[in-house]
Amino acid sequence: MALSPFWLSFFLVFSIATVNALTAQAFTGTYGINYGRVADNLPSPKSAVTLLKAAKIKNIRIYDVNHEVLTAFNGSGIEIVVGLGDDFLTEMSVNEDRAMSWIKENVQPFLPGTSIRGIAVGNEILASKDRQDLWEVLLPAAKNVYNALDRLDLTKVVQVQSPHSQGVFANSFPPSSCTFKEDTVPYMKPLLQFFSQIGSPFFINAYPFLAYMSDPEHIDLKYALFQSNRGIYDAKTKLHYDNMFDAQIDAAYAALEKAGFGNMEVIVSETGWPSRGDESEAGASVKNARTYNNNLRKRLAKKKGTPYRPKIPVKAYVFALFNENLKPGGTSERNFGLFKADGSIAYDIGFTGLKPSSAASPLLSFKETGSSYTLVFASCAAILLLIF
Repeated sequence: MALSPFWLSFFLVFSIATVNALTAQAFTGTYGINYGRVADNLPSPKSAVTLLKAAKIKNIRIYDVNHEVLTAFNGSGIEIVVGLGDDFLTEMSVNEDRAMSWIKENVQPFLPGTSIRGIAVGNEILASKDRQDLWEVLLPAAKNVYNALDRLDLTKVVQVQSPHSQGVFANSFPPSSCTFKEDTVPYMKPLLQFFSQIGSPFFINAYPFLAYMSDPEHIDLKYALFQSNRGIYDAKTKLHYDNMFDAQIDAAYAALEKAGFGNMEVIVSETGWPSRGDESEAGASVKNARTYNNNLRKRLAKKKGTPYRPKIPVKAYVFALFNENLKPGGTSERNFGLFKADGSIAYDIGFTGLKPSSAASPLLSFKETGSSYTLVFASCAAILLLIF
């Protein structure tokens, strides 16, 4: 007997809820941050934990499985997504036992004290033309990692995911027109099918800064910075967008829908704005970085959805915790941090920072080898810490 539309809808909702109940959820609240460490002058991981706890940040992403970092977060309650680097993908794709060994060495020993909640398999693989050799191995690697977690009974604790850049899209303006690039579809759709089966979201690195920098003459800076502006109108959906961040997320939703995965949640795995840049990097300044990150934080605190998915609160990891002095590329690449290398704030958006112990009005202090730091408020008490 054929099922009525009502029962089909019921079973669809029931099955999605069942998958979510049986799989790890890697994000608490709506605000997270990327803890990159491509630098030789950063505070110790223990100091970073102190900083994050003072700022009430509950979610972080790291790009490897550094044991010192994972040990430092033991007992912190901060939820972590670790990275399986691109260079590991090929060996992981051909051998599930290799994935098992990697997890037993780098993930399982730190549980449950360190709250590892996700493994990011690769980073921006399907948009990298110079790494096309990895396109075919991304899905097998993700499957082997998941299967190894399953054998260890960890799939209810640790989620498997893979972040993408906007380079996987053929177009994104207006948002409803967005589709995946034709050459990525043979790899993207099977990957999405697998993530749909295991209940993982779609992770996208969304940077209004990069869009503005590429075309500052035609993109309104206020639109990119969440400031008052005319915005854009999507004639197909009849939706209005007053900021580019929401438009980029809804473009991802549109592409997923066209690919047959309209029920998949989108989470922003990276977004941010640099406080310095080269002359050619339009918009990179302390003023714009402060404006973007402050407005982004307020936007996420509202726990609201986007115009196209109003019932799904937007979640995002900000890039990045610290400025990273060894990152290659333009000056902007080394200046995305909310905090400077010494742990002091890069600009004030209401967070606390690490300051020398001689600073006035110390609140909390801790010691590192050879130096002492003190936690102080970033600035005026009128700016309250947002609780996510």
